[in-house]
Amino acid sequence: MTDTDPKQPAQQAPDLPSTWRLVSTLSIVALLSGILVVLVYEYTKPIIAENKRLAIERAIFQIFPDAKSTLAFRIEDGQVVAVDADATTGEIVHAVYDQSGQLLGVTLEAAAVGYQDEVRILYGFDPETQCIIGFKVLKTAETPGLGSKISTDPDFLANFNCLQAQVDAQHGGLCHAIKTVKHGSKQHPWEIDAISGSTITSKAIGRMLNGSGQLLLPVIVDNLQLFRDAYRSGAVDNK
Repeated sequence: MTDTDPKQPAQQAPDLPSTWRLVSTLSIVALLSGILVVLVYEYTKPIIAENKRLAIERAIFQIFPDAKSTLAFRIEDGQVVAVDADATTGEIVHAVYDQSGQLLGVTLEAAAVGYQDEVRILYGFDPETQCIIGFKVLKTAETPGLGSKISTDPDFLANFNCLQAQVDAQHGGLCHAIKTVKHGSKQHPWEIDAISGSTITSKAIGRMLNGSGQLLLPVIVDNLQLFRDAYRSGAVDNK
């Protein structure tokens, strides 16, 4: 053991940084982090928007195989307003036309919470038959092989050969609420036969279509002539 010299002063602990210095350092780190988040957001925002536009474009031409051109509109306070083809905010409606300029139908987005997260789709509406005639999934995080069957199960997809979405006489909503029923119990053309083992996601599809249909399809029907005339006006966005 080494004896300690009693005349040697005891070693002092290092001075701790002041509160002001700690606060200043943390503030600078927070500021730089905030700036970095903003820069990343601004950099990725147009990329995300373009990817969404392309996904919607592909979905439109899958729902309407005979489509040759489209025109975008936004529904604002019950009114339909033409917008740029790359518009992504608000209730966007795409009018879809064939080679001769005849209106084939429209597409709209709808979303609801499924089993794990939000499910977002693009669906097609034929105003002549007042049927929903197909949909494509734009976003999902559902369980592979279960919730994801909404895109692949042939019996489930058969619901949308002509899912009735008739607007009532007052144009205040749908004649019959669209709803998902237990697998094998469908009795009416406005009902969706659920996927066995994937009832929650199947019901999410019914909820989102009913919510969107009740609110937006009366506006679509009220403005059919506007959609039909848009092609002839030369405003159509040729693809």
